[in-house]
Amino acid sequence: MTDARRPLGQAAEEAAARDMGARVIMGEEIRTPDGDVIGLFLAERIPYVLPLAEVTGRIRDQGGLVYVPHPFDRERASLGPALAGACAGGHVDVVEVFNAKIADQELNRQAAELAARFGLPGGAGSDAHDPDGIGAAYLEMPDFDGPASFLAALAGARVVGEFRPHALRYAPRPG
Repeated sequence: MTDARRPLGQAAEEAAARDMGARVIMGEEIRTPDGDVIGLFLAERIPYVLPLAEVTGRIRDQGGLVYVPHPFDRERASLGPALAGACAGGHVDVVEVFNAKIADQELNRQAAELAARFGLPGGAGSDAHDPDGIGAAYLEMPDFDGPASFLAALAGARVVGEFRPHALRYAPRPG
């Protein structure tokens, strides 16, 4: 479990030092009034609840990439209606086209269509806020060494994933 008081990157640096056989990218999911975005390749935290354009600008100021998770999910803070405008304005780098916590695959399909319409690469996420969710979705892709080569590698990525329901937040009360 990551201690939220540690600086951004400390947990990622510790994970990378373990040589797990997987690339570790420092990033964070950031809540905006329009919905969630993820900043990838970050060095500093970005405050929550800033306007979407300010958040994407702060991500880019760090040389990071703007990744949009669960773009049309009705159960979580998705960009939904704001997404097309953000893509058209050049504020999005990657759109999540498969999220393992979305039961309605039509929502993942809509995300894939939107990414294709704007010529953006697709991503995949386990959305693993619980141990059982880890590895439910991922990308098989060529290696990369930074944000630009990450985007280039996404062009050849293969989405692998399966639906896994959300973990229960609280144990059911005895009968």
